[in-house]
Amino acid sequence: MPSLQATIDPLPVNGSEPENGEPKDGRVDQKCDSSNGNNLPTNLYPSITTSNHPNLNHFASSHLINFGTTFLPDLIVSASHLSLFTAPSPGSSSPYGRAITDWTSGQMSSLLGHSHPEIVSVISSHAASLDHLFSGMLSPPVLNLAKRLTSVLPDGLDRAIFLSTGGESNEAAIKMAKTYTGKFEVVGLGASWHGVTAQASSVQYHAGRRVGWPLIPGGLMLPSPNAYRCHQGFRKRKEKGLKGKETSGEGGRWKEGDMIDKGNGKESQEENEEEWEYDWEAEMLYGWRLIDQQSCGSLAAVIVEPIQSSGGMHVLPPGYLGRLKSECEKRGMLLIVDEAQTGIGRTGEMVAVNHDGVVPDILTLSKTLGNGLPLSAVVTSHAIADVCAERDFLFYTTHVNDPLPAAVGDKVLEIVVRDDLVSHARRMGEILHSGLNQLKNRYACIGDVRGRGLMAGVEIVEDRRTGKEPGLELAKRVGDGAYELGLWCNLSTHPSFGGTFRIAPPITIGEKEVREGLAVLEEAFRGVEGTLPLY
Repeated sequence: MPSLQATIDPLPVNGSEPENGEPKDGRVDQKCDSSNGNNLPTNLYPSITTSNHPNLNHFASSHLINFGTTFLPDLIVSASHLSLFTAPSPGSSSPYGRAITDWTSGQMSSLLGHSHPEIVSVISSHAASLDHLFSGMLSPPVLNLAKRLTSVLPDGLDRAIFLSTGGESNEAAIKMAKTYTGKFEVVGLGASWHGVTAQASSVQYHAGRRVGWPLIPGGLMLPSPNAYRCHQGFRKRKEKGLKGKETSGEGGRWKEGDMIDKGNGKESQEENEEEWEYDWEAEMLYGWRLIDQQSCGSLAAVIVEPIQSSGGMHVLPPGYLGRLKSECEKRGMLLIVDEAQTGIGRTGEMVAVNHDGVVPDILTLSKTLGNGLPLSAVVTSHAIADVCAERDFLFYTTHVNDPLPAAVGDKVLEIVVRDDLVSHARRMGEILHSGLNQLKNRYACIGDVRGRGLMAGVEIVEDRRTGKEPGLELAKRVGDGAYELGLWCNLSTHPSFGGTFRIAPPITIGEKEVREGLAVLEEAFRGVEGTLPLY
């Protein structure tokens, strides 16, 4: 097998200055290869072609530790704005094989697109002059980011610490909640994902729990709010509903008999879905009743995502977050909101909690804040930060408050505010969701379209006219078809994911690019047998 390293010509990484001194449409971020004439970014690995790079899965099995994924067959040699570029064929006049439109922003992280020119410039200048310091030293980027971040967040989110990953930020947030309350039980939602660190993975229920040894004690679960696949017992007729939504009693606990009998959930599939609606409040209160029965009296916090992305792009129902905070307050718990994917404008608000007007006790950010670089944040109130300091809260890491990633985060926020990208994401999201719903109207294999702003989920079923049987194999064929046509949408067939495409392009995407991506997705559905076109 040829060595990857042996075929790479060492080239300097360009990008500190746009070509010809001026960015084109704000997006030319790397010096371009003048020989290709297509304004493409320079290929840093020109010696690698499809004929001399190794089989990637074979190479990975020999040299990389498997961390729970299957690698795609293409070797990506460059990325710019919305595009990923593969290695070229031998003798090709192009520096690349093909371009793939990235509708997941890398790992849901490249908020402004790959290799944004201003981000490249910040990375280059700080790598040269101010990259990493002793953790007890402060630098201008950290001060600037702390001030700018807290200025765009709701009042009550006053002070921040900057870390590296989403899992790390949730680990710190949970430790902070335990320190503040003096308690240890933490509640998560079913189908949640908060990271692979010890405490984070102990309170997530999408995947990663069956490790064969005890998790951190105190993890408890509320039902995952899923309007599309809610249990029959938590549906209500739109005109009837619960006998009395306002429950009373200690802790606001749900009481037996509060819910109308619906025939033990045995309605036929043919029953008109339009007659029913999801009763998330009854489901939540039922969940709290179980938690109160299980708790040993040490409830510290709830951690929740505004959109359960890994769980299938499920948006918390309107009013859910406010009721959740109310239930926390009744029990002396803190509310932690994990905005790894929803934060910094993607949903059409600076942070998704703004849609509900709810201020969490602790907010965590990651992914989008660093535009693909490892940067995360924990933000809380003065009161909580002060109490934690008095109680010797410790989260001293190698890269806490590092200047280089902090400078990137500060620039991300500057661009988002300056270019009004929050409003832009809202407008582009309306176009995206309209187009996806048009696809749903045409193809009976699309069971549900959901999301908010530039986050969308498209759930594939066998035939929505007869039921909601997950169409996992069909979804894979549609996804493979879209990828071959040049559009990457993340799809997982994990049982708690349900064969749902996760769509989250950079919020710098334009209307023309949204419509082009929708056209490719339409072509993928049209070209796969079993998608059940209705007209």
